[in-house]
Amino acid sequence: MLEDRTTAAPSATAWPTAYPQGYAVVDVETTGLARDDRIISAAVYRLDARGEVEDHWYTLVNPQRDPGPVWIHGLTNDVLRDAPLFPDVAEEFAARLDGRVLVAHNAVFDWQMIAREYARAEREAPVRQRLCTIALSKALDLPLPNHKLESLAAHFGVVQQRAHHALDDARVLAEAFRPSLVAAAAGGVRLPLHECRPLTEWSDRPAPRIGQQAGYGSYRPSSWRPSRKRPACPHPNPGRYEVGKKLKQGMRVAFSGDTSVERDLLEDRAVEAGLHVATSLSRLTSLLVTNDPDSGTSKVVKARQFGTPVVDEAAFGQLLADVEPAGAAS
Repeated sequence: MLEDRTTAAPSATAWPTAYPQGYAVVDVETTGLARDDRIISAAVYRLDARGEVEDHWYTLVNPQRDPGPVWIHGLTNDVLRDAPLFPDVAEEFAARLDGRVLVAHNAVFDWQMIAREYARAEREAPVRQRLCTIALSKALDLPLPNHKLESLAAHFGVVQQRAHHALDDARVLAEAFRPSLVAAAAGGVRLPLHECRPLTEWSDRPAPRIGQQAGYGSYRPSSWRPSRKRPACPHPNPGRYEVGKKLKQGMRVAFSGDTSVERDLLEDRAVEAGLHVATSLSRLTSLLVTNDPDSGTSKVVKARQFGTPVVDEAAFGQLLADVEPAGAAS
């Protein structure tokens, strides 16, 4: 673990020249998590190269559909009825993002939602790189109990006022990002930057998620991390997962398609829980995790052929919370 990285900012001469020159800390509230869900509010805090706040911006967005989980974000039909449509705010939103690295907590989700909205509006979001603060906290080895924004905020003494309100969530993240950035600079940590390629086409017909089909843009997530050869799982494979039961250490888990959590982070959680992350699917695979079970990917096709159990990301996340130790009686 790197030591004493959060106590003092590096001097002007010591600041890494390879670091970005500006950031746009973003939070969006949405009608849900699926491909066809919409943004209902968005906030941006613009930061300079050292993470100091320059300004902030917030807007409601009329999604032209049911607002989704009102009990979470509090934005009802009445609140959103007179809000601008996304095409009406697209230019101002783009001006806030242009030339900056998009920063978000679980950034792949915010980026995908933004990219889809711009594609619907027949425009492109001016974002070329994103940075996930979950990935940054892992790179810094921060002693967090979990990957929630509230835990990151508490670590840096940032007080949350209105959870799941885009403007306050963006403020909290901006205030937590600055000391994280300073710690990274002081420790010579490479920032976890991911490439963002905007969608160039959109259709509302049922289709695979971003990145699975050329007709939905050329988006291909590329990780800042080099390919990692994971150590062998120390537990024997206990066999297939049985619906209604717990996962067991040693089970072979494969992933297919896009996930709302960065794939490498999701795989890390699986490995930390004692599971074997498989890069391909075979008859020995215990479980396939995919948010698009109707897609035609090779893993999904093989899962059907072999009868491999399939769960979505949300269900897998719940299963990860209570993995049965290897050798325990079923």
